[in-house]
Amino acid sequence: MLDGNLVILAGSKSFCGAFQIDPTAVNGNHMAGLGSGEWDIPQLDSLLRATANGFAEITNYELKLKRSDRPTRDLLVDAYKVENPDRSNIRILVSVADVTEARINEKLKDDLLREKAILLQELQHRVANSLQIIASVLMQSARRVQSEESRTHLYDAHNRVMSIATLQKQLASSVSDEVSLRPYLTDLCRSIGASMIQDRNLVSLEVQADETVVKPNISISIGLVVTELVINALKHAFPDQRHGRILVDYKADGSDWTLSVTDDGIGMADDEPKQKAGLGTNIVRALAAQLDAEIEVTNCTPGTRVSLSYRHQSEGDAAPLSLQHDAV
Repeated sequence: MLDGNLVILAGSKSFCGAFQIDPTAVNGNHMAGLGSGEWDIPQLDSLLRATANGFAEITNYELKLKRSDRPTRDLLVDAYKVENPDRSNIRILVSVADVTEARINEKLKDDLLREKAILLQELQHRVANSLQIIASVLMQSARRVQSEESRTHLYDAHNRVMSIATLQKQLASSVSDEVSLRPYLTDLCRSIGASMIQDRNLVSLEVQADETVVKPNISISIGLVVTELVINALKHAFPDQRHGRILVDYKADGSDWTLSVTDDGIGMADDEPKQKAGLGTNIVRALAAQLDAEIEVTNCTPGTRVSLSYRHQSEGDAAPLSLQHDAV
């Protein structure tokens, strides 16, 4: 407790003990005269005088207490003028907290988190590189096998592994806890197109997405859905060198969102018998369930649109998924 001239009226035992000050030398002394003069800090003196005059209050003021014979300490100072009916007797209550250890612990925590992030990025890069090696082995195997059916399965596996490797690299390059979907989906579709579209003059792959950002685990599920639907369209919608366009579209309205993949290919014949759901269909169904999204398949004449929609308060069961030209 100080008076208006910054003379100490009372000092706590905890204060004296924390800063190795003789309790008998506290009361009646000026704040600046404590210890060996280490409390003679001009900025602190100015703030305390402004507080005494009612011009300011000190809240979490950080300063370093430097002493020649002891390590420097990090302090937080609070001070405010105590209301007193006798205006001639000004009283200032000052509290000083030593936060040196807390600051050290915060720095250690930040360093550990930074090191963890670096190690995680390195791991993600290694996983992505390993996936690309696996994809390369699958491609070589596909070129050597004689069975057309086996070759098709190996090509499909190669495409999926490459797509997952692309997702992994994008997440590895992200330093944020959130993923912006527009660049994320654009890069993903660019990678799929580079590996599967032989002639860009025949088939185009485009992305339209708003500025939505999502958590990394959500972006992975959305990316895998897009991968499966785009691969399915590229494989089946444009036979015999047919020209076409595939559009990946994502729009959000508050917590609701819709993801669709639309092609203008041959579409689904009305009289075509329903085929047994392939791997791609089952993957999309599982991912939709994870996202709590409903699936809708529309024959656009020409082409096909597959949409996943999430509604915050939607009721009823999800519409059944039947990709009739997915035979994987």
